Amino acid sequence: MTKRLLLAAAAVLALPLPALAQTAAQVASVRDAALKDDVAWDVVEGLTTEVGQRLAATEAEARARSWAVKKLTALGFQNVHIETYRMPVWVRGAETAEVLGTAGQKLAIAALGYSGSTGAQPLEAELVYFASLAELQAAPAGSLKGKIAFIDHAMVPTQDGSQYGYYGAVRRAGPSVAATKGAAAVLIRSIGTDHHRNPHTGVTTWAKGVSPIAAAALSVPDAEQLVRLVKRGPVKLRLSVTPQFKGEAESGNVIADLPGSDPKAGIIVVGGHLDSWDLGTGAIDDGAGVAITTAAALQAAKLGQPRRTIRVVWFGAEEVGGFGGAAYAKAHADERHVLAMESDFGADRVWKFETNLPESAKAIGDRLEAALYPIGIERGRGTAHGGTDVEPILALGVGTIGLNQDGLRYFDLHHTPDDTLDKIDPAQLRQNVAAWAAMLAIAANAPEDIGPVALHKGE
Repeated sequence: MTKRLLLAAAAVLALPLPALAQTAAQVASVRDAALKDDVAWDVVEGLTTEVGQRLAATEAEARARSWAVKKLTALGFQNVHIETYRMPVWVRGAETAEVLGTAGQKLAIAALGYSGSTGAQPLEAELVYFASLAELQAAPAGSLKGKIAFIDHAMVPTQDGSQYGYYGAVRRAGPSVAATKGAAAVLIRSIGTDHHRNPHTGVTTWAKGVSPIAAAALSVPDAEQLVRLVKRGPVKLRLSVTPQFKGEAESGNVIADLPGSDPKAGIIVVGGHLDSWDLGTGAIDDGAGVAITTAAALQAAKLGQPRRTIRVVWFGAEEVGGFGGAAYAKAHADERHVLAMESDFGADRVWKFETNLPESAKAIGDRLEAALYPIGIERGRGTAHGGTDVEPILALGVGTIGLNQDGLRYFDLHHTPDDTLDKIDPAQLRQNVAAWAAMLAIAANAPEDIGPVALHKGE
């Protein structure tokens, strides 16, 4: 047993003995029962089979909300309802690319969310290669007029997925930068770590005053092929990308409660996002997340009514800008939230946890360390930061606990046609539920006050 675990165990044993012995045993029973529970599988299987892809603000996402209300009600949650909001609508059109000339060949691409269009006729233009976003940013103003910019990079797999933040800027900001240099269109190497011929979509952001141009991602093998062609001489492409902006439509969050016995103790929010991209069926991103947190809440509730309300939120429209998280925080700003957490990194096993708790609640982290050690989860040295859906709540000073999943294969599948149910390992899914259930059993019933956390600059 490590020194850290010994200290955690000592902290647990320092609590009142009768309550502690019962609580520790109950948490272990909840954790271990979750390792045999198939509620999460039932949820993600049903959602991806009966609804399928769920692009934000479309009819498919609306069907998913209706499906969610029926499922959550049937599972025994209370106060199950939908909270709607308006948002921009973007839908995919045709997307083709081919190299012209003596090396003529087709390329596999996918338009990025909020991409502009090449128009009714395909664009034929010279390709200009950039090894990185920084290289594109250094290009002279007007140097890309009428041309197609191609941005390369070198993302590799990591357990914590940390490279996504850095290389993801190629997708998020690259097209807008290319447009300011005069580009007629932009292609990027997919923000992915696989070598399948599946392009990775994802949202891009246009700076104020910049008109959207056609923007698409190449599959990784096609991006590498294009690099080889560029080395052989000038490359000319024919590109057709025809998505449409369709004004505004309705999206929404689905909310379900397991009411607590002490209203003053506050609300714990857990969940994931209900929407998905339209290439696959949104199994790992993020059908798994809503399934894991829903099943975990039910497992924790088997101890009896929790002290704190456990609120499960299936957030809408995360993929295209985090609209659901912002709408929830605005609508519920007057309620006392004490923790907010989301699962949105696939379904592979949890390997580490971190916390951001007030000093008054530090013992929760110690008890959690003891509870998660038996299922292979270590305590990290950093501070938990949450994710897109809960960031607006956390910005109000709410604490969080991060259960970090293994990300070594996540960006092989992320935002691709391969995001389907068969990529989920049921045993790893259950391990996630066990981790979340143990965490909720501890946090929802903790005797400590969970007050505001200190807000740090840049978070």
